[in-house]
Amino acid sequence: MKDKTEVEHISPYSSSHDHLADDDHNDLFNEKPDLSWPSIRHYFATRIPNLLDLPLYRQDRKWYQVVNPIPGLKEMTALNWNLYGLGFLAWSLDSMDFFCVSVSASEIAATLNVSVTDITWGVTLVLMLRSVGAVIFGIAADKFGRKWCYITICTLFIAVEIGTGLVQTYKQFLGVRALFGVLMGAMYPIAMVTAIEGQPTVARSVLSGLFLPGYSFGYILAMVFYRAFANTYKPGEGWRSLFWFSAGLSVLLIAWRFVVPESPDFIKLKEKKRRFNERNRVKHKLIDTSVLQTLKTEWLLFIYLVFLYSGWNFTTHGSQDLYVTMLTKQFGVSLNTKTVIVVVSNIGGIIGGITMGSVSELFGRRLTVIICMIWCGAFVYPSFFNANRNWWAYVLLNGGVMGAWGISSVYLLEVVNKANRALISGLAYQLGNLVSSASATIEARLGEKFPLEGHSGGDDLYDYGKVMCIFCGAVFSYMIICVLVGPEKFHNNLHVTDEDEVLEEGSSQDDLKSDRRM
Repeated sequence: MKDKTEVEHISPYSSSHDHLADDDHNDLFNEKPDLSWPSIRHYFATRIPNLLDLPLYRQDRKWYQVVNPIPGLKEMTALNWNLYGLGFLAWSLDSMDFFCVSVSASEIAATLNVSVTDITWGVTLVLMLRSVGAVIFGIAADKFGRKWCYITICTLFIAVEIGTGLVQTYKQFLGVRALFGVLMGAMYPIAMVTAIEGQPTVARSVLSGLFLPGYSFGYILAMVFYRAFANTYKPGEGWRSLFWFSAGLSVLLIAWRFVVPESPDFIKLKEKKRRFNERNRVKHKLIDTSVLQTLKTEWLLFIYLVFLYSGWNFTTHGSQDLYVTMLTKQFGVSLNTKTVIVVVSNIGGIIGGITMGSVSELFGRRLTVIICMIWCGAFVYPSFFNANRNWWAYVLLNGGVMGAWGISSVYLLEVVNKANRALISGLAYQLGNLVSSASATIEARLGEKFPLEGHSGGDDLYDYGKVMCIFCGAVFSYMIICVLVGPEKFHNNLHVTDEDEVLEEGSSQDDLKSDRRM
């Protein structure tokens, strides 16, 4: 039998509160924030001790045994693997569908007789409406379940992707992309909780490390299949085949999800929330008082998470949105070379996510993110100056960016409550993404201050490398500060306990507290 005190350990310097899972309220919700001056002073006084209270110090194993993901992965059951595969591939397909517009923007613009800038408004609409989907389907997933929300979103994906391939006017294009924005915002929280919430604790870090870089995997798929479908359907309209093909991939996910049962953790969660609502005298099935309780307990944490995820999203948008433009306009890189750079840098991102996810088992979540930001800072200059020759540095920088992102999912699920984890995690992520959607505009404005020497002030002839270097340096610094002042609940228990687990959980926590007093 496993030593549960090790598996479920939360650092004694953590901002979490020790409690037994002795009733539904304690298991479902965090405690209300204490805003008294002694509590605030204590919190900030423990940010550095918390950061330096490394999980490595509490391990009897060697460091290379701790970061080895194989033992943790061996604990996964067939259901665990199925749920993770469904979550990861849904997020990757979500990303692929998003980038299908980016990689084929010029062809779509030519077909619809508009400018490429007009087509980018379709991307902006997606970013603007993702929060709407996060709210609608976040509430639905926490109330009705992960499975049927997943199937519903994939079904709607099919309709939207087929519709995108059939559009004949610019207004029709904007309409279907607006709907896609709602669905993209809906898919992230459901895919994340499907993939991670029920996994063994020791496998959680490496699985999280791979999950968010599924975004990079989706980018690669979009680039590869864009090239594959370039000469299909009609001349200049191969992009239509690309969207129809992506719709077909959703069919496969629906069929797979049909045969995999609902998350066991959600089934327990649903029963506990039912009892909670009954005790609060709510009999109507459509009223869920747990959302109101969550507003009371999570509001301060939620505000922090929006600031944190704004910074996290700025790291990707700031380092990626103008990168291809920089390679093309400033350094004259060919299409084939750009494709290689994009693919290799995203593979670097996937490797970075997996690696740093596992490393967070040694250093904790917050310190590992800070290490990633320092790593990125070291490669900012070579990545954006002489970028045609130093693209290798950008691969390493992207590995650091996605390395930090690889920790984000497990960090988020460990700090939010269980009752409404899909709603809180999805909305915090999407609001942060909404804030960061202005990064391209910010960089463009900064670019106007750095025209390229030797040019007579033509459009877009700016020193993008200098702009991105300044912007990314500021963002990486912001992330270090934001993570430094934030909470952490390393290895917090994500599983919903049922009645016959309560006694065992309580005993384990008693043992842990006894150890801390020694």
